[in-house]
Amino acid sequence: MPTSRRQLLKGTAAAAATLSLDWTRARAQAENLRIGLIYDLTGPFAAGGSVASSIGAQIAIDLVNEKGGIGGKTKIVPVAADSQSKPDVAINEAERLISQEKIDILNGVYASSHAVPLAAKVEQQKKILWITTAVSTAVFKDKNLQYVFRAQIHSDQYGQAFASFITEHAKAKLGMDPKDVKVALIHEDGPYGVGVAAADEAYAKQAGIQVVLREGYSASAPDLSVLVTKIKRAKADVISHAGYNPDITLFLRQARESGLRFKMLFGAGAGYSQLDKLRATFGADIDNFCNIDPVPAQLLDPAKLAPGMGELIKTMVSRYQAKTGATDVPPHCSMGFNQTWVLLNNVLPVAKEKYGSFEPEAIRKAALDVDIPAGGTIQGYGVKFFPPGTPLSGQNERSTPVVMQNAGEHISVVWPTNIRTQDPVFPLPKGSTYGA
Repeated sequence: MPTSRRQLLKGTAAAAATLSLDWTRARAQAENLRIGLIYDLTGPFAAGGSVASSIGAQIAIDLVNEKGGIGGKTKIVPVAADSQSKPDVAINEAERLISQEKIDILNGVYASSHAVPLAAKVEQQKKILWITTAVSTAVFKDKNLQYVFRAQIHSDQYGQAFASFITEHAKAKLGMDPKDVKVALIHEDGPYGVGVAAADEAYAKQAGIQVVLREGYSASAPDLSVLVTKIKRAKADVISHAGYNPDITLFLRQARESGLRFKMLFGAGAGYSQLDKLRATFGADIDNFCNIDPVPAQLLDPAKLAPGMGELIKTMVSRYQAKTGATDVPPHCSMGFNQTWVLLNNVLPVAKEKYGSFEPEAIRKAALDVDIPAGGTIQGYGVKFFPPGTPLSGQNERSTPVVMQNAGEHISVVWPTNIRTQDPVFPLPKGSTYGA
């Protein structure tokens, strides 16, 4: 039966409509970039800073999307995954994001115990892992990674800051030569704690500082009283503690109960950077404790940063406080925000414009092109990644930590001296619960 003109027109219109719909869908997909966000949203690491990091990352994504997306054209669609503070879950979630969700870029990772196996897994599949928070040097050391990048500091730098602070202040503040200062190094026994303690020990010994104890423990240990006893017997003047959240709480509680006294305690980020949570449990007992970590951006003098960074910091702080109701904005928010901001503003636009796509190979090349001078990020440091063939390939060679001190309800920067916001209180005052 011959086709009527009306049927022909109807068929042509339907085909055109279908083609238009397909084109609209394809265009919508082309204008979106899906990025996997993998953080510990539950479990002990959530309260140790992982949730704060994830919020920082989301704020960065929101700000870019509000201005039209990457390069003003491509909206970011975040696909969140909860690694539940468990390495096996982190690996399974990363695999799901890559194989089922077809995501080429993973952003996040709080715990170094997750970062080490994830880096190997993602590298093998030639996808991009953009680490915002985990610090273990072992993630990169001698691995020659090509698709894993970290603008964040690494754990060796905690040891440098720890030894440098003591060397600089021992004589003037303690009336002791650095060689007479006795330090105890205690740490959770995952890659994070082990990495920090190894760096502390190496740099302390290099400076001639006495290491009288180095002891690891499981972050899930139900009792740390034996560890407290060992520190008392070693007569340590200074303690360096690399721990998460429940283990720090347990240690400080048992130390207080047993009457442990010391001249100073240095945290190494993680749980010690969650000041609101520590203060809710210990109140003024933790006043004047020190903490080594990347700086919370709001503590820096914006006049010493690149133009626009000051306003960006204000926006990040106000949005974090609005989302959480927190008074202090922890360093982990700055970490999640800063590293994600660099990815979205300094890497992905270059990948698209210079290398033609958002494929992993284009992103890898664009990341290696990044050259941000000191003062060019909200955390004060610059960004330049060590290239392939070097011992820390993929790590930012310009990252720097600071030593902070709990000054009442807030945090002050006390080292490096050239950017400090107050003179350090060292040793702990005599009225301190833990003061020697």
